[in-house]
Amino acid sequence: MKILAISGSLRAASLNSALLRAVARLAPPDISVQLFADLGYLPLFNPDIEMTDQPVVARFREQLLAADAVLIASPEYAHGITGAMKNALDWMVGSEVFVNKPVALLNASPRAVHAQASLKEIITMMSARVVEEASITVPILGANFDEEGIVTHPAISDALRQMLTTLQVYID
Repeated sequence: MKILAISGSLRAASLNSALLRAVARLAPPDISVQLFADLGYLPLFNPDIEMTDQPVVARFREQLLAADAVLIASPEYAHGITGAMKNALDWMVGSEVFVNKPVALLNASPRAVHAQASLKEIITMMSARVVEEASITVPILGANFDEEGIVTHPAISDALRQMLTTLQVYID
C-alpha cells in the first residue's frame, strides 16, 4: 500500500511534518508512506494557468494518483487550514485525484477543531472518502515531542500503527 502524506505546514520544525515522518517510520513493511515535500513550491493557484500543467503541480497530481490513500496533517491558523494547504487543494479541485480516495486526517492539537472541520469539508467536496476511524488527534502540541519522541512514545506510536492498520482496511 502506498500512502502520500501531506503536511499543511511549511515550518522546518513543524509538529505536523514530524508527525507524518514518524508515521512513515512506524509503518509496517507492506505500507509505504511518502511525504510530499514540495508544498511550498506550488505556485499560487490561478485558473488562468491551471491548464499549463506547471511541473510541481503535475508531480503533486501524479503522486496523489499513484497513492492508495492520503494522510493529511495541517495546523490551524485563524480557525482554518493554512494557506499552503488550501492552495495545494485548490490546484487539485479540477482533477479527479481525490475521487473515492481514502483519506485520514491527523491532528497534532486537540484544540485545532476548525482546521480539521475545514479539511474534511474541502476533501469531501472533492469526493474523497474521509476515513473517520483512521482520523485521529495525536496530542503532541506542547509536549516537546520531536519525530523521535513521537516514534518512541508507546501510546502515540501504538495509536499511529493502529491508524495505518485501520486505513489499510479502506483501500479498494
